[in-house]
Amino acid sequence: MQLIGLTGGIGMGKSTAAAAFRRARIPVFDADATVHRLQARGGRAVRAIANAFPGTEIGGAIDRGRLRALVVHDTAALRRLEKIIHPLVQAEQRGFIARARRQGCSMAVLDVPLLFETGADKRVDYIISVSAPRSVQRHRVRLRRRMTDSEIDAIIARQVSDRHRRRHSDLVIRTGLSRYEAIRTIRRFLASVSASMKH
Repeated sequence: MQLIGLTGGIGMGKSTAAAAFRRARIPVFDADATVHRLQARGGRAVRAIANAFPGTEIGGAIDRGRLRALVVHDTAALRRLEKIIHPLVQAEQRGFIARARRQGCSMAVLDVPLLFETGADKRVDYIISVSAPRSVQRHRVRLRRRMTDSEIDAIIARQVSDRHRRRHSDLVIRTGLSRYEAIRTIRRFLASVSASMKH
């Protein structure tokens, strides 16, 4: 089974690329959705986060806005949070890969924003990065999330640069052009990988 790492900074358009893979019937592990689930009511990370960051638990779930406000400008606090979250996400990821192998999938996608930062790039066969101009990136984040400009800047600054991702990827999808062009690029890539697997 070929593992494809899909990555990109906040607001770069990964969801469009991930949806294209799902339409091609390729299983996708969504790291962001996993984090949301871990922090939701009954989630496995709720108690540990609530203990480490008092006041962030409301009604049995973690209030993501409150938590973000505590860690976005505090590197030590963010590291504390990552020590709770990352092992849980990686365990879920291993389970996803095992299930995909058991089901006989020829390919599976790991949609991981922090692919390079967490070392997951070493565990995949191909790396795809989504990229968009900074102005497009910021506009998308403002539309979809209630964040201040300083919060957006802090998150972008903490992630590896778009240039680094592009340089170390097997394929770069430019999502600032058009959705159709992005999907067409993915289809060509999938056809190429499928052909190489037959030889």
